Amino acid sequence: MSDIADLTAKTYEITRLIPFGKVTSYGHIAKLAGYPKYSRHVGNALKALPPNTDIPWQRVINSRGMISPRGDLGEGVARQKDRLENEGVEVETLMGNGGEKVDLRRWGWFPETLDEPWSD
Repeated sequence: MSDIADLTAKTYEITRLIPFGKVTSYGHIAKLAGYPKYSRHVGNALKALPPNTDIPWQRVINSRGMISPRGDLGEGVARQKDRLENEGVEVETLMGNGGEKVDLRRWGWFPETLDEPWSD
């Protein structure tokens, strides 16, 4: 299996582990997968998921807590915000740039390893 195929598979596996009502970053998934410099690929792998996927892609945001635009005129941002809010995650709309932000201290899921116990 190539490194990219391995990272893609691990991205989907790790994303499934993110607890309901929690978020993590693209970079943290890359780190947990063993590819710490490949956060952009994690984003691309999640972006490529079909609309009817059972993988909770909405739980992955950037390292600043922002929902990343997907080049779809904001429709993806709105869809991700709606899904997160349906899980009880508070998403703040920032004035000025119109970005959507999640407080990572409150809603973040950042285990050091996949073996580390965590709570929902």
